[in-house]
Amino acid sequence: MQESTSFFKPLLARVLTIFFGLSFGTAVLAADMPQVSLKTSMGEIVLELDQEAAPKTVANFLQYVKSGHYKGTIFHRVIDGFMIQGGGMDKNLVTKKNNPPVKNEANNGLKNVPYSIAMARTGDPNSATSQFFINVAENTPLDYPGRDGFGYTVFGKVVSGQEVVDKIKGVVVDDVKGQQNVPVVPIVIQSASVVKR
Repeated sequence: MQESTSFFKPLLARVLTIFFGLSFGTAVLAADMPQVSLKTSMGEIVLELDQEAAPKTVANFLQYVKSGHYKGTIFHRVIDGFMIQGGGMDKNLVTKKNNPPVKNEANNGLKNVPYSIAMARTGDPNSATSQFFINVAENTPLDYPGRDGFGYTVFGKVVSGQEVVDKIKGVVVDDVKGQQNVPVVPIVIQSASVVKR
């Protein structure tokens, strides 16, 4: 009896160590996934950001969130069956001042699937600043390497408010001031804030 007890104590200690190690490891991973609330004129969208996969992009996005940049910007480009884009223009379609662009991190394993969030950019792969888009379809051509060898950087996903994204993608759009697919009734980001670290 004594032998079996001395055998099980170290075994139990090892099992508990593994269990607590996994639990705390998961907690650390969860801490690496900050969440951001976008309160829009059509409802709230909560984003979970993957800073392990896209550290520079997430840091860039959070900098814009914390500075208040997104307040008063609109979803200025909405294409049902493709994506909803915002974060750079006000209701008058005036582009807000941006920070320097962030390096493309599209080669991170994340895909442009429905409800994922990615950075908008020009033809220059390293030109992303404040504008982002939420995919509303399986947009495989935007994944790394894409048509240009780079693709579009996915850096998170919608974890709450998918129904708001669905409402936005279905709004009436028109061409305004040289911009295509602009919602006729502006969809305003009223606030953007970090809700979880």
